[in-house]
Amino acid sequence: MVTASPSVRPWYRPMRPRRRDEPHRAATNLELFFDLCFVVAVTQAAGALHDALAEGRPGHAVLAYLLVFFAIWWAWMNVTWFASAYDTDDDVYRLTILAQIAGALILAAGVPEAFASADFATVTVGYVVLRLAAVANWLRAAGGDPAHRRSALRYATGVTLVQVGWLVRLLVPPELGLPSFLLLILAELLVPALAERTGTTPWHPRHIAERYGLFTLIVLGEVVLAVTVAVQTGVDAGDDGLWPVAAAGAAIVFALWWLYFDRPVDVPTRLRRALSWGYGHYVVFAGLAAVGAGLAVTVDHRRHPDQVDGLLTGYAVAVPVAVVLLVLWGLRILAYRRRTVRVAIPVTATAVLLTPLVPASVYLVALLLVSLVAVTRWPSARTPR
Repeated sequence: MVTASPSVRPWYRPMRPRRRDEPHRAATNLELFFDLCFVVAVTQAAGALHDALAEGRPGHAVLAYLLVFFAIWWAWMNVTWFASAYDTDDDVYRLTILAQIAGALILAAGVPEAFASADFATVTVGYVVLRLAAVANWLRAAGGDPAHRRSALRYATGVTLVQVGWLVRLLVPPELGLPSFLLLILAELLVPALAERTGTTPWHPRHIAERYGLFTLIVLGEVVLAVTVAVQTGVDAGDDGLWPVAAAGAAIVFALWWLYFDRPVDVPTRLRRALSWGYGHYVVFAGLAAVGAGLAVTVDHRRHPDQVDGLLTGYAVAVPVAVVLLVLWGLRILAYRRRTVRVAIPVTATAVLLTPLVPASVYLVALLLVSLVAVTRWPSARTPR
């Protein structure tokens, strides 16, 4: 009998759990490809937010953005945590992940409709395709991991029921669209909390920290791209005065990167804290992507001050920056033992929210963030944990 070489990837293998203490657990090529495809949806959402803000529709823009970004983030997060626990890297697993990528691309294609006319049909179809492919993996996990079978079956059942809910939502009257959306978001958030109570799946804390860090880098890269394209458009039109705006935008992005990666990320292992940490990153990711949209609006205001409101422009940058600071502070507060840093972060966030009241607020936001980085790096402010 011929035995396959160990180096040959099998088309199918039982989905056994990965070890939570597995050494050298790093992101795979498939996970990196998954992230890069998801950034298409992030770019679409941030671009639509920029367009709506520039048109002076902040209420509609923010609501549509938060709803669309929830679908993007929640799909990414669930695939990430599942892969951390059960990635078998066989052909069947790869095909299910590729199916989820296809769902993400369908979702991204529906973002303009969601912003333009609150039509979430295409977004919903893409999201359901993505999530039902995840159900297939949970059923495989239930068969290959007896110790966590109840949790896996709860995931499969819960996810399936909620997807039915999303499809039914397409039939409800328009006036029930937002309440039904919020109800289904709550249902989505409850599925992991209920499923993991029967036994925490064996996700890898260091692997999860790396995956979140990588997605943060991708979102920050989208911010850089948005600012670069906006500035380039202005410079091509003969406006060389945009370079200071570009410098301020770069300083903001660099400072946010520094603050996120200032200390090693420790993912809590207890269920309640792990969920809080994971769920809290919805605001971090959405806020970072929104910073890019806000900086693009700043460029629009610089080029067309009569068409783009100045106060709205200031808040388009200040609000997401302040929100990201406050959430990072809440997630990382115990990492700083010195009161100086614990106080400096919320004080800086408050100051950022006041910057739109003065001219050229984007420069002041950049100065405040760079100053905050300096405070966190000040020797007396850092004590070993």
